[in-house]
Amino acid sequence: MGELDRAALGARAHELGARLTARGVELVALTWVDNSGITRTKAVPLRRLANAAAWGVGASYSFDFFLFNDDLITGEYSRGAVGDLRLYPDLERLTALSAQPGWAWAPADRYDQEGVVHPQDQRSLAKAAVERLAERGYTAKMAFEVEWIITAESAPDDITSAVCGPGYGYASLSRHSDYLRAVVSALERQRIGVEQIHPEYAAGQFELSVAASDPVAAADTYVLVRETVRAVSRQHGLRASFTPRFAGEGVGNGGHVHLSVWDGETNAYAGGDRRFGMTGVAESFSAGILGRLPALLAVGAPSVVSYLRLEPHHWAGVYGVWGLENREAPLRFVTGSVGERAKAANLEVKCFDQTANPYLVVAALLFAGLAGLDEGGTLPEPVDVDPGTLPEDERRRLGIDRLPTNLLDAVAAFEADTVLTGSFGAPLATTLTDIRKAEAALFTGATAEEIARAMRWTH
Repeated sequence: MGELDRAALGARAHELGARLTARGVELVALTWVDNSGITRTKAVPLRRLANAAAWGVGASYSFDFFLFNDDLITGEYSRGAVGDLRLYPDLERLTALSAQPGWAWAPADRYDQEGVVHPQDQRSLAKAAVERLAERGYTAKMAFEVEWIITAESAPDDITSAVCGPGYGYASLSRHSDYLRAVVSALERQRIGVEQIHPEYAAGQFELSVAASDPVAAADTYVLVRETVRAVSRQHGLRASFTPRFAGEGVGNGGHVHLSVWDGETNAYAGGDRRFGMTGVAESFSAGILGRLPALLAVGAPSVVSYLRLEPHHWAGVYGVWGLENREAPLRFVTGSVGERAKAANLEVKCFDQTANPYLVVAALLFAGLAGLDEGGTLPEPVDVDPGTLPEDERRRLGIDRLPTNLLDAVAAFEADTVLTGSFGAPLATTLTDIRKAEAALFTGATAEEIARAMRWTH
């Protein structure tokens, strides 16, 4: 961060600040997502935005070691109370918040006081993964789906308190039409392109999809979508829960990710000579992800509660398979309709959830896919049935393995994966495993209901 950079950043912040002043903005929330998947924040008055852009805002190193419940653990790379980092807002994502009048938002990157990127800055890691893909001559597009459950503010732990119709039913949409319209309106005013919104299967559950974009931008958008949903829900006397499992039993919220790889203007997932129109690039990229799904769960399903959701026959994808439009496969290949496949074809990762840090998800998927390219990976035969309905001996014959059923097994797979740990770097990879193991220890002996209750409102 040289002097010229600081001057340019300060000047740009002054320019944008003037526009925000005209819109009544007084404060700017800067956010980052920690290793437990919690969105953390510090805020500055708008008049301090230029200073924050040029010199950053102080933040402790200790945030890398927070659990979901704010317990602060120690780890190999912990510095305890010593030292300070700086939060630098990304001014290109600076957004006036429609659902929080007087406020604006920007995602932040973390640097040390010498102007060097913090080795555990997750957003910077996602940028590095995008750059590594670009070095190979490719770009990627991603989008995160957001699912959430609403309850009445007066009865937040009663999953039936805001329910008035069956899953996917118009009755649910009609009952909450003003609320859903307010969610979409707020997002559209924040320049987020909503593609669809609808009631989901579980009681009081909704799902929202947005347009695909650059992977880092997609992670930023995901953070903003969730906080907007949370704010609009409060305005309508509701609470929004994004947890993978609201109660000990039932269907939970996923955090599905859609991705495609592009060679210039050409989508590698369409128009090729491999299965279902994939190109060799798309197949190898997908194979890199499929082969590393056990390790990737430590990133994309990173909490004890994640494994309450990962059950067969729940459309979560718990076996190591892929398939064309197979919602029981963790990797679902989506072609889109005839005539739009060149734009629409993509890979959906279904086994992830919203306790994950989206920037780490971006980085992990891209690094895994790049490894698949380096290895010249090929995909096994696709599965066109629910793999959970196959007899165990048939699954064994086909080489279909169950993905990890608990967090510690996923962590062990992550620790053994040199591609992911090497790409993340020792400080971040080690700290992630420290965090995951500490959370697992915290819930030793806990029932499913106790786990669900403890994490119902954390993310």
